[in-house]
Amino acid sequence: MAVHLAPPGSLATGVGSLPHTDPGKACDDVISIFPQLPYAPSLPNRGLLENIVFCDSERLPGRAIREGRLLVDREADLSGEMEQVYLDYMEGNYSPYAVSAEYASGFYEFKNRSFNSPFSLKCQVTGPVTFGMQVVDAGKRPLYYDSQYADVLSKLIALRARWLEQALTGITGGTNTLVMVNEPYLAALGSSVVPIDMDTVRSGWHDIADLLHGSIGIHCCSNTDWNFIFSLDPGVVSFDAYATTKEFLLYRDDLFTYLERGGVVAWGVVPADNRVFSGETPESLYERYMGIRKEVTAYIPEKLFDAQSIITPSCGIRFATETESCKIMETAAMISARVRGKSNS
Repeated sequence: MAVHLAPPGSLATGVGSLPHTDPGKACDDVISIFPQLPYAPSLPNRGLLENIVFCDSERLPGRAIREGRLLVDREADLSGEMEQVYLDYMEGNYSPYAVSAEYASGFYEFKNRSFNSPFSLKCQVTGPVTFGMQVVDAGKRPLYYDSQYADVLSKLIALRARWLEQALTGITGGTNTLVMVNEPYLAALGSSVVPIDMDTVRSGWHDIADLLHGSIGIHCCSNTDWNFIFSLDPGVVSFDAYATTKEFLLYRDDLFTYLERGGVVAWGVVPADNRVFSGETPESLYERYMGIRKEVTAYIPEKLFDAQSIITPSCGIRFATETESCKIMETAAMISARVRGKSNS
């Protein structure tokens, strides 16, 4: 059963993807900039298989890739493959769900690195809602609308997440781990255009959380029903604080309760889009974060806010150069250093 992350005390980290094509350089940059909370970068520019959804599709029953699209062929009998996922989940048999290097070169490089007593090690998987809404069958129906397949999918991702977690634990022999579930499609919660059943979301979330031993978080870079997200009790809630703090703080009572029970918020205050980032300065983004901090600490203790916060870019950084991506990450690290210096003074 997943546990809450120890208080990170306003450390900084990244979210997921980077524009790099060299896994070694990507990990060098991440570990240099975020030594206390490094993350295994995703490198989608290396090829299709390292893109979101594709990167976690190796064991997907009925998987087919056609014209650059990930599909499921339902014409074949998939019952045996689906039953195997159920059996492996019940037995906790996660070894067959290991990540191959061609799907996650950044993770493979990361797990072979040495670390100097980090606070935690972080990685990410595609969430079942996002996965199930992007992948369709031959009739172009999203998998998530098939209740049986949605159930299998959450267990498949849980096994994948457990393998990733165990690989991170093996690096340092017990350091805290954080597996983030990447769920941009949760922005559709409450939508009549893209209906998503909340009971299915909750069940799938618990399938993953129940199999993990470390901490689990959720990243949604658009506005959503944050009350529902808090109710899932993730260890970390990660969001685009640069663009959606106003909407996020409409749930301030739920936020306060969440922080009090040990939850952590990753404030994505640094724009991941370099076109937006280039219109800011490190100082303007620091002041923006301090403005958020001031607004929130008007109704919760400063010590609680600082203890239960992480500072990040707003999302994964893909559409930037390597140099630009480093500047974005370095700005998050700079804000963290200043906040930590202030809170410890």
